[in-house]
Amino acid sequence: MSAGVYKKRRAGFATWMARESIALVMFADSERQRSPSVRYFTGHPCDAVLFLTVTGESVLCPWDENLAARCADAEKIIPYTDFRMDPVEACKCVAVLLGTPARSNIEIPGTTSYPEFLSYVDALRDFDVICRTGGAGQALADMRMIKDGDEIAQIRKACGIADAIAAMIEKKVRAGQLKTETDVALFIEKEARKAGAEGTSFETLAAGASRSQMIHAFPASGSGVFGGPGLSILDFGVKYQGYASDKTLTFVSGSLTAPQEKMIAAVEKAYAESLPLYHPGKPVREAAQKADDVFSRIRCKMPHGLGHGIGLEIHEAPFVRSRLSGSDGTVFQPGMVVTLEPGLYSAKEGGVRLENDILITETGNEVLTDSRIVYL
Repeated sequence: MSAGVYKKRRAGFATWMARESIALVMFADSERQRSPSVRYFTGHPCDAVLFLTVTGESVLCPWDENLAARCADAEKIIPYTDFRMDPVEACKCVAVLLGTPARSNIEIPGTTSYPEFLSYVDALRDFDVICRTGGAGQALADMRMIKDGDEIAQIRKACGIADAIAAMIEKKVRAGQLKTETDVALFIEKEARKAGAEGTSFETLAAGASRSQMIHAFPASGSGVFGGPGLSILDFGVKYQGYASDKTLTFVSGSLTAPQEKMIAAVEKAYAESLPLYHPGKPVREAAQKADDVFSRIRCKMPHGLGHGIGLEIHEAPFVRSRLSGSDGTVFQPGMVVTLEPGLYSAKEGGVRLENDILITETGNEVLTDSRIVYL
């Protein structure tokens, strides 16, 4: 993405900071706690501390300054090692460097532990240190929930790569060239990188008929047959320029039992009836409730939400679910990219899940992936 994209995002966030009377905000991404904030605002992929000011300035403190020189956009780049890799020391020095006025509000990550918070308070005695749930973290999540044109383009590319790989897998499973779950998982990893992706967006879940009853099979793939008689589930995605795709296909082989046919029909019905509710202005809870209603008619229950946002993270807001209050007030908005993934699972019959990535448009939605129930 261009430097202008990152500058625009930082300027938008500075507007929120002004409303909240925050002079300086600190974001951090590390092995201990990953956060997409640094990449979202600068393009730097990982392992850095970022400071944003209410005037729109940015100071990036990367562990790898050579990587930052290649990837990042920020007004100032200072190696994190200059601060002994100490976030408290970095925050104190950057606040002074930027001339942050005394008694200003400085917000640190809401995930900071209480002992760490006390360290910040002690080091930043001339400032008011804010550490809270919600706050800057929630403001960023709200921004990231609505994708801009550049983000949508990257997600489209990730979806296209995943679709192409899925088409190859279908052909190779039919031809007997991919026989085991591990064969499928390794094929996805190889083809994703050949197509220009950074890799898979999460560990590929390839579950043959003997393991498809698990929502997320463990281990994610094994030596079992994939595509053998019964129901096999393949859930995977790729990451392109930081942005994820996520799709699930169910492979059907051989004769089905009556309960299996019933499960497939219900999943397809739940998908078809929920998709029109992925519409601007519609509550996300309404779509989830529609799927739950379809399943309740056949005395079945889906043990997970109907969908989730995708972007720099594989699971991000909004979360499409009916049973948890966290999604009650959220409505679909243009620019959201959200999965639609109804599924049913039986210890005896196996599992069925169908998942596509859905872009909410001004007038409705656009399905970005082409997953379906595959009959071998």
